[in-house]
Amino acid sequence: MTSATRIDRVNILLVDDQPSKLLTYESILGELGENLIKASSASEALQCLLDNEIAVVLVDVCMPELDGYELAAMIRQHPRFQKTSIIFVSAILMTDLDRLRGYESGGVDYVPVPVVPEILRAKVTIFAELFRKTRALERLNAELEARVSERTAALEATTQQLQEANHRKDEFLAMLAHELRNPLAPIRTAVQLLRLKELAEPHRVRARDVIERQVEHLVNLIDDLLDVSRITRGMITLQLEPVLIGAIVARAVETARPAIDANRHALEIDLPDELISVEGDKTRLVQVIANVLHNAAKFMDPGGLIRLNVRREGQHAVIKIADTGIGIAPELLPRIFELFTQVHSKAERAQGGLGIGLALVRRLTEMHGGTVHVISEGPGRGAEFTVRLPVMAPQLASLPNQKRESGAIPRIDPQRILVADDNHDAAEALSLQLQLAGHEVRTAHDGVEALAMAETFEPDIVLLDLGMPKMDGYEVARRVRMRPEGRRVKLIALTGWGQQQDRDRTSAAGFDAHLVKPVAEAHLFRALATAVDPEGSAKGVQAG
Repeated sequence: MTSATRIDRVNILLVDDQPSKLLTYESILGELGENLIKASSASEALQCLLDNEIAVVLVDVCMPELDGYELAAMIRQHPRFQKTSIIFVSAILMTDLDRLRGYESGGVDYVPVPVVPEILRAKVTIFAELFRKTRALERLNAELEARVSERTAALEATTQQLQEANHRKDEFLAMLAHELRNPLAPIRTAVQLLRLKELAEPHRVRARDVIERQVEHLVNLIDDLLDVSRITRGMITLQLEPVLIGAIVARAVETARPAIDANRHALEIDLPDELISVEGDKTRLVQVIANVLHNAAKFMDPGGLIRLNVRREGQHAVIKIADTGIGIAPELLPRIFELFTQVHSKAERAQGGLGIGLALVRRLTEMHGGTVHVISEGPGRGAEFTVRLPVMAPQLASLPNQKRESGAIPRIDPQRILVADDNHDAAEALSLQLQLAGHEVRTAHDGVEALAMAETFEPDIVLLDLGMPKMDGYEVARRVRMRPEGRRVKLIALTGWGQQQDRDRTSAAGFDAHLVKPVAEAHLFRALATAVDPEGSAKGVQAG
């Protein structure tokens, strides 16, 4: 039989107006290990049913007040007891009609008197187990429904997040197209102006300046996109060194000053008397502060005010940048540092940006062990960004001499230079730039042509695009190096790929230098000077 130690015991209600019979039933069913509840009348039985969860009711048919049939009918009328098993016990009403009446009133079985203990225990055991399994199935079903509801809610939340991410992506692509067209329009106009023969020299200079400024804007835009990609994939390595917060702020202000002045904003700077130093990558920290300053300058009506405050709080350098700009809606504050988040609609601002500047701010700050957060009282109430960085004890003697890289262009003796690039315009422009500097230049537009020209032209330096048709730059470099005369040739890679693994790959292929497109004039000629004279002994300065 079932063990009395069962932990999921059920309640069995015994109903009879004769105490001796109740005692008999209790004795027979006691070894089942279930909870036995006794009632001596129909009214007492109903109260027990209301107070307890009953699995089986064992009821005598012949009782005063209400007989067993009437009690069973009342039990069945209650929603709670639709699945409660009712077993009738009778010594008199045992005809088929009596049994039929019992089943019609809600009974599930009939036990004659005298009761056979084994039969009664077997019947009660079956119905108790049925009740137990039914309840277990109901619990499992409820748990399953709860899990389905939970999964459904999670799926709906994920779907919502994906829809929001997709929406932000679409907005980003639309804004990217807008941001790319903005500088391309003045470049195109300037090029058309330069074609006019009657254009005066001052206007030509202005047109060239326009092109240079807009190209620099495009380069910065692409650099930001690449930074996001590198940081997301963990590809950025910080060049850590002790740096002064004051130096970082000065460089960042210098970077953002044109945007601030162009909008006639006032900039108030409050620096502490003490020198605060942090261990960080100066270029990246400048980028953090400059991005916040650019945002403040961009999203503020002309004539606004920017306050930059630096102080030390315990073991942290705290940099606060507050503005009187358009502010941030409360619902946007939690995701203002997420990629592609825009704080305004396209119709509200012409200078929307790509929504990546603040994402870079947060990720670069966190890479330095710091934090960044923003507060705003809402649209039109400005915003305040706070960057916290862990400080280090000032050790001025150990601080590197942070000299600005000179913009001077080294002058080298005329060289024989081969330019290989499948972009004809890029190859022609670079060739002309080198010829004007006094070098003898040849161009090739695919890898096979470059290899053949290297053999006939015998260049001193080869500028190789890596992604050429027929044969890529890596293979050209390897084959050049295999020739006896190719060992003296200086190979410089020209590519849009600038990560460390790309530089390692070009070095392994035999290149002497790696330049990332678009290449600034100073960087190009410094690379040429280093290739010609690895010791760095430049012979003067060539005006750029």
